[in-house]
Amino acid sequence: MTTVPLALVSALLLVASVLGVGRAAPLLLDDFSRADGRSAFGTAWRAFTDQVMGGVSTQSVGRETVEGEQALRLRGEVRLDNNGGFVQVALDLGGPRDASAFEGLRLRVLGNGERYAVHLRSRDTRLPWQYYDAAFTAGPQWSEVELPFDGFAPQALRMPLDRRTLLSVGIVASKRAFQADVAVSRIELY
Repeated sequence: MTTVPLALVSALLLVASVLGVGRAAPLLLDDFSRADGRSAFGTAWRAFTDQVMGGVSTQSVGRETVEGEQALRLRGEVRLDNNGGFVQVALDLGGPRDASAFEGLRLRVLGNGERYAVHLRSRDTRLPWQYYDAAFTAGPQWSEVELPFDGFAPQALRMPLDRRTLLSVGIVASKRAFQADVAVSRIELY
């Protein structure tokens, strides 16, 4: 039996981690190309606002070509009246999805320079106000945004995100009064 020097093993592991060897290939959630308007999982995006709890924010959501790319576009007026303050479009992942082989979410976005969030729900998020969130800015040119799972903060719950039980992903404009306008042309696990 031949022994491999520990230094060589360490060097190979370092090179593999830098090159991404051993990582899962990206998993497409949606690129908004299907004629039936469904995601890669066959599920549909659904829009809702703070009106579900008495707020007065308004929104429009649709698939359209934005700066040459097929996209899902969320526009709206986020208002804080009546304890409101959000507009959202969310994708049900079709049951618990195990994302433990992935590092996070990658989105291709374009917007009006405002700050938005991605909300993840898992089996641990039982109440409507429980989710994990990570923020991003959508500038006036198409750009890729990577949101590592470790950067998603729990809201109204204590446990960290369990990547093995993802239920949905949402694109959200919230927490302050502003005009929302964000487009997403691709969303995937990386």
